[in-house]
Amino acid sequence: MHGVNTPLATSAGRTELLLVSVLVQLIIMVGAARLMNILFHRLGQPGVVGEIVAGLMLGPSLLGHFFPGLTTQLFGAKPATAIVILSQLGLILLMFQIGMGFEFGRLRQARARKAVLAVSAVSITVPFGCGIVLGYASHGVYASGISPLVYGLFCGVAMAITAVPILGRILVAYGLAQHELGVMAISAAALNDVAGWILLGIISALATAGFVPAATGLQLAGIALFALISVFILRPLAAAVLRAMPLQDGEISPSLMTIALIFVFALGICTFKLGIFGIFGGFVAGLLVHHDTAFAAAWRRQVGGFVMIFFLPIFFTFTGLHTNVLGLTSVTDWSWTLVFVVISIASKIVPVTAVTALCGYTPWEGLLTGVLMNTRALMELIVLNIGLETGFLPQKVFTMLVIMAVVTTVMTGPLLTLTLARIGLAVSKPVEA
Repeated sequence: MHGVNTPLATSAGRTELLLVSVLVQLIIMVGAARLMNILFHRLGQPGVVGEIVAGLMLGPSLLGHFFPGLTTQLFGAKPATAIVILSQLGLILLMFQIGMGFEFGRLRQARARKAVLAVSAVSITVPFGCGIVLGYASHGVYASGISPLVYGLFCGVAMAITAVPILGRILVAYGLAQHELGVMAISAAALNDVAGWILLGIISALATAGFVPAATGLQLAGIALFALISVFILRPLAAAVLRAMPLQDGEISPSLMTIALIFVFALGICTFKLGIFGIFGGFVAGLLVHHDTAFAAAWRRQVGGFVMIFFLPIFFTFTGLHTNVLGLTSVTDWSWTLVFVVISIASKIVPVTAVTALCGYTPWEGLLTGVLMNTRALMELIVLNIGLETGFLPQKVFTMLVIMAVVTTVMTGPLLTLTLARIGLAVSKPVEA
């Protein structure tokens, strides 16, 4: 037929082929994540752990090892640009939801309010310090081409973080969302993550500035100015917009939804320009509107489910394609993996258990709080991907820390069952959260 081979037709054909390729990948990612979510939930684990495992299974740790040709055919030698963009877009929206979910006003018991600050402080400082030490200790083995300071700081942040969204789902699943210990843990974790993201932002700024004093100073000044503008201009502006455009029958109007998305993406551009990654913009945007609980609840109903079901599996698969558990081949590799896992667990649980007991709780209640604060999963993976993307975490250490993130999250359920029984709370199979 005349005109079939014109440049326009050829371009349209390439677009269609790319579309079909991406659609196939999305079908596999979303479908595998849901199947593993259901399976892990039936095993008594949070469904999101199954979604993380699904992402790992689609990468070189399983499918890529036994069927390398199929993996290359499905996902290419490296993730397609469309998948990379979708994963990052999903993270920006997810971080917006996480920022909106931060609530610090639910603490009624005086001892719980006192314990929150203590728990938050030790749960970030102790593992952060241990991570820096392990970073320097492993630098000569795995990261000799990377700045030891930046590498150590990234290891510290990776070990210090607590996964607020996953912890929230675990609390709901085990009926602890309204319990004093559960509220205390989620509040401490929220403070922990705020501190962790600030640290990560500063480290990223220092790393990308290349330690040039003038450039680093200018970048930090820009971050400080952005923080001031956010608090004193953008927050009141966001509040005024939410008052002027109230919910309609409990739903966000299309116009308000448009403004919210523009707001989130614009702040993502701002933080990218500051050298601290676009996902921070989503997080800041969420913090600026988190006081409007009705808007936050409506957003979760209208948008949150789609983000969790569609975008999150893309991110987990993106992470899985970079993670090769079978690439840890030597005794040295697995020894360091064990060290990272054990120290990360001990540096969270031991100090949190101790300070919780000092604040008037029983040792078992302290242990339960420590177990909850040890949950890392999603937030850990975000930090690790930033480290890998910037070149400040080597591939093998990235894999070791991914294993640590999965282990610390998988162990939460069994340890919760044990500790709940010890403190006299009802233990039942967790419900889907």
